[in-house]
Amino acid sequence: MLLSHLRPALRLPRAVRGASRVSTLSSNPSIKVFQHPQNPKTYILTYLDTNPPKQSLAVGTTTSIPPSPKSFQGNPRFLSILNEVLAKHAINDSGLQSQAQALASPGGFNFITARNHRGTGTGAGGASASGGAGGAGVGGWVHLSDERNPPDFGRIAWPEDILGSVEVDGKGIIIGNYQSSGTYRILTNEGILGLSPFLRDKLISRLREEEKKMED
Repeated sequence: MLLSHLRPALRLPRAVRGASRVSTLSSNPSIKVFQHPQNPKTYILTYLDTNPPKQSLAVGTTTSIPPSPKSFQGNPRFLSILNEVLAKHAINDSGLQSQAQALASPGGFNFITARNHRGTGTGAGGASASGGAGGAGVGGWVHLSDERNPPDFGRIAWPEDILGSVEVDGKGIIIGNYQSSGTYRILTNEGILGLSPFLRDKLISRLREEEKKMED
Protein backbone atom coordinates (compact mmCIF):
# COMPACT_ATOMS: atom_id res chain seq x y z
CA MET A 1 0.00 0.00 0.00
CA LEU A 2 2.83 2.36 0.80
CA LEU A 3 4.23 2.01 -2.70
CA SER A 4 0.95 3.09 -4.25
CA HIS A 5 1.39 6.54 -2.67
CA LEU A 6 4.87 7.14 -4.02
CA ARG A 7 5.20 9.63 -6.86
CA PRO A 8 6.77 8.33 -10.07
CA ALA A 9 10.14 9.83 -11.00
CA LEU A 10 9.84 12.92 -13.19
CA ARG A 11 10.47 12.03 -16.82
CA LEU A 12 11.43 14.22 -19.70
CA PRO A 13 9.28 14.03 -22.87
CA ARG A 14 9.94 11.42 -25.54
CA ALA A 15 11.38 14.07 -27.83
CA VAL A 16 14.43 14.02 -25.54
CA ARG A 17 17.07 11.33 -25.93
CA GLY A 18 19.11 9.65 -23.21
CA ALA A 19 17.02 10.66 -20.20
CA SER A 20 18.94 8.21 -18.00
CA ARG A 21 22.15 10.17 -18.58
CA VAL A 22 22.55 13.55 -20.24
CA SER A 23 19.35 14.32 -22.11
CA THR A 24 19.53 15.82 -25.58
CA LEU A 25 17.09 17.09 -28.19
CA SER A 26 16.14 14.35 -30.63
CA SER A 27 16.27 16.91 -33.46
CA ASN A 28 19.76 18.09 -32.46
CA PRO A 29 21.70 15.71 -30.16
CA SER A 30 24.40 18.34 -29.65
CA ILE A 31 21.97 20.40 -27.55
CA LYS A 32 21.47 19.17 -23.99
CA VAL A 33 18.23 19.49 -22.06
CA PHE A 34 18.13 20.27 -18.34
CA GLN A 35 15.17 21.06 -16.14
CA HIS A 36 15.29 24.58 -14.80
CA PRO A 37 16.41 24.42 -11.13
CA GLN A 38 13.83 27.01 -10.06
CA ASN A 39 11.01 26.17 -12.46
CA PRO A 40 10.31 22.46 -13.11
CA LYS A 41 7.99 23.36 -16.01
CA THR A 42 10.84 25.00 -17.92
CA TYR A 43 13.80 23.38 -19.67
CA ILE A 44 17.24 24.87 -20.29
CA LEU A 45 18.81 24.12 -23.69
CA THR A 46 22.60 24.23 -23.83
CA TYR A 47 25.61 22.89 -25.72
CA LEU A 48 27.50 22.30 -22.47
CA ASP A 49 27.34 19.25 -20.18
CA THR A 50 27.69 21.13 -16.89
CA ASN A 51 24.91 20.39 -14.42
CA PRO A 52 23.45 22.66 -13.22
CA PRO A 53 23.94 24.53 -16.48
CA LYS A 54 25.20 28.08 -16.76
CA GLN A 55 22.04 29.82 -17.88
CA SER A 56 23.98 32.81 -19.23
CA LEU A 57 25.64 30.48 -21.76
CA ALA A 58 22.55 28.47 -22.68
CA VAL A 59 20.93 28.59 -26.09
CA GLY A 60 17.70 29.51 -24.32
CA THR A 61 14.77 28.05 -22.41
CA THR A 62 11.56 26.34 -23.42
CA THR A 63 8.35 25.36 -21.69
CA SER A 64 7.80 22.37 -23.96
CA ILE A 65 9.80 19.61 -25.63
CA PRO A 66 10.28 19.63 -28.53
CA PRO A 67 10.66 23.42 -28.38
CA SER A 68 8.51 25.58 -30.62
CA PRO A 69 8.65 29.27 -31.57
CA LYS A 70 5.91 29.89 -28.98
CA SER A 71 7.58 27.98 -26.13
CA PHE A 72 11.19 29.02 -26.78
CA GLN A 73 12.91 32.03 -25.26
CA GLY A 74 16.33 32.75 -26.73
CA ASN A 75 19.35 33.93 -24.78
CA PRO A 76 20.71 37.22 -26.23
CA ARG A 77 24.19 36.56 -24.86
CA PHE A 78 24.34 33.19 -26.58
CA LEU A 79 23.36 34.77 -29.89
CA SER A 80 26.09 37.37 -29.42
CA ILE A 81 28.68 34.63 -28.77
CA LEU A 82 27.43 32.69 -31.79
CA ASN A 83 27.86 35.73 -34.05
CA GLU A 84 31.37 36.32 -32.70
CA VAL A 85 32.35 32.71 -33.40
CA LEU A 86 30.96 32.88 -36.93
CA ALA A 87 32.68 36.21 -37.57
CA LYS A 88 35.99 34.54 -36.72
CA HIS A 89 35.59 31.08 -38.23
CA ALA A 90 32.84 31.06 -40.90
CA ILE A 91 35.23 31.91 -43.75
CA ASN A 92 37.10 28.67 -43.01
CA ASP A 93 33.99 26.51 -43.20
CA SER A 94 34.30 24.04 -46.08
CA GLY A 95 30.64 24.38 -47.04
CA LEU A 96 30.85 28.15 -47.37
CA GLN A 97 34.09 27.86 -49.35
CA SER A 98 32.41 25.40 -51.73
CA GLN A 99 29.61 27.88 -52.31
CA ALA A 100 32.18 30.57 -53.08
CA GLN A 101 33.81 28.36 -55.70
CA ALA A 102 30.45 27.47 -57.23
CA LEU A 103 29.52 31.14 -57.48
CA ALA A 104 32.62 31.90 -59.54
CA SER A 105 32.41 28.79 -61.74
CA PRO A 106 31.76 29.22 -65.50
CA GLY A 107 28.26 27.81 -65.06
CA GLY A 108 27.51 29.91 -62.04
CA PHE A 109 25.29 32.34 -63.89
CA ASN A 110 23.14 29.52 -65.25
CA PHE A 111 21.71 28.58 -61.88
CA ILE A 112 21.48 32.01 -60.33
CA THR A 113 18.02 32.48 -58.87
CA ALA A 114 16.58 34.43 -56.01
CA ARG A 115 13.73 33.64 -53.69
CA ASN A 116 11.24 36.38 -53.05
CA HIS A 117 9.01 36.54 -50.01
CA ARG A 118 6.78 33.81 -51.43
CA GLY A 119 9.72 31.52 -52.18
CA THR A 120 9.59 31.69 -55.99
CA GLY A 121 12.53 32.18 -58.31
CA THR A 122 12.93 35.65 -59.73
CA GLY A 123 15.49 34.91 -62.41
CA ALA A 124 19.02 36.15 -63.00
CA GLY A 125 20.76 38.53 -60.67
CA GLY A 126 19.89 36.61 -57.53
CA ALA A 127 21.79 33.90 -55.72
CA SER A 128 24.13 31.09 -56.59
CA ALA A 129 24.40 27.67 -54.93
CA SER A 130 23.10 28.45 -51.44
CA GLY A 131 22.90 32.04 -52.34
CA GLY A 132 24.81 35.07 -53.46
CA ALA A 133 24.36 37.86 -55.95
CA GLY A 134 26.61 37.64 -58.98
CA GLY A 135 28.24 34.51 -60.42
CA ALA A 136 29.99 33.27 -63.55
CA GLY A 137 33.34 34.80 -62.72
CA VAL A 138 31.88 38.11 -61.60
CA GLY A 139 31.77 37.50 -57.86
CA GLY A 140 29.14 38.50 -55.36
CA TRP A 141 27.87 37.27 -52.01
CA VAL A 142 27.33 33.80 -50.55
CA HIS A 143 25.29 33.06 -47.47
CA LEU A 144 25.93 30.80 -44.50
CA SER A 145 22.62 29.06 -43.88
CA ASP A 146 21.32 27.02 -40.97
CA GLU A 147 21.43 23.31 -41.82
CA ARG A 148 17.98 22.69 -40.32
CA ASN A 149 16.33 23.82 -43.56
CA PRO A 150 18.83 23.76 -46.45
CA PRO A 151 17.61 25.63 -49.55
CA ASP A 152 17.05 23.92 -52.87
CA PHE A 153 19.96 24.02 -55.28
CA GLY A 154 20.22 27.43 -56.90
CA ARG A 155 18.12 29.20 -54.30
CA ILE A 156 18.86 31.18 -51.17
CA ALA A 157 17.55 30.26 -47.74
CA TRP A 158 14.73 32.05 -46.00
CA PRO A 159 15.88 35.18 -44.11
CA GLU A 160 15.30 33.52 -40.73
CA ASP A 161 17.65 30.68 -41.79
CA ILE A 162 20.52 32.88 -43.01
CA LEU A 163 23.19 33.29 -40.34
CA GLY A 164 25.30 35.71 -42.35
CA SER A 165 27.11 36.41 -45.61
CA VAL A 166 30.56 36.91 -47.10
CA GLU A 167 31.72 38.63 -50.27
CA VAL A 168 33.44 36.56 -52.96
CA ASP A 169 35.55 37.76 -55.90
CA GLY A 170 35.36 36.49 -59.47
CA LYS A 171 37.81 33.66 -58.70
CA GLY A 172 35.71 32.26 -55.88
CA ILE A 173 37.94 33.64 -53.14
CA ILE A 174 36.31 35.06 -50.02
CA ILE A 175 37.47 38.67 -49.86
CA GLY A 176 35.25 40.27 -47.25
CA ASN A 177 34.63 39.80 -43.57
CA TYR A 178 31.67 37.76 -42.39
CA GLN A 179 28.57 39.87 -41.80
CA SER A 180 25.72 38.61 -39.65
CA SER A 181 22.33 38.79 -41.35
CA GLY A 182 20.35 40.39 -38.55
CA THR A 183 17.33 38.30 -39.61
CA TYR A 184 18.42 34.91 -38.27
CA ARG A 185 16.24 33.09 -35.73
CA ILE A 186 17.67 30.34 -33.51
CA LEU A 187 14.43 28.38 -33.63
CA THR A 188 11.73 28.26 -36.29
CA ASN A 189 9.02 25.79 -37.24
CA GLU A 190 11.74 23.95 -39.20
CA GLY A 191 13.83 23.27 -36.09
CA ILE A 192 16.57 24.64 -33.86
CA LEU A 193 20.08 25.92 -34.64
CA GLY A 194 22.01 23.53 -36.88
CA LEU A 195 25.67 24.18 -37.67
CA SER A 196 28.28 22.26 -39.63
CA PRO A 197 30.50 20.02 -37.45
CA PHE A 198 33.38 22.48 -37.92
CA LEU A 199 31.43 25.52 -36.73
CA ARG A 200 29.65 23.58 -34.01
CA ASP A 201 33.00 22.53 -32.53
CA LYS A 202 34.25 26.12 -32.64
CA LEU A 203 31.10 27.29 -30.86
CA ILE A 204 31.36 24.67 -28.12
CA SER A 205 35.04 25.49 -27.59
CA ARG A 206 34.18 29.17 -27.16
CA LEU A 207 31.36 28.36 -24.73
CA ARG A 208 33.73 26.24 -22.67
CA GLU A 209 36.20 29.12 -22.57
CA GLU A 210 33.47 31.44 -21.34
CA GLU A 211 32.41 28.90 -18.74
CA LYS A 212 35.98 28.57 -17.46
CA LYS A 213 36.21 32.35 -17.06
CA MET A 214 33.12 32.26 -14.89
CA GLU A 215 34.64 29.56 -12.67
CA ASP A 216 38.05 31.26 -12.20
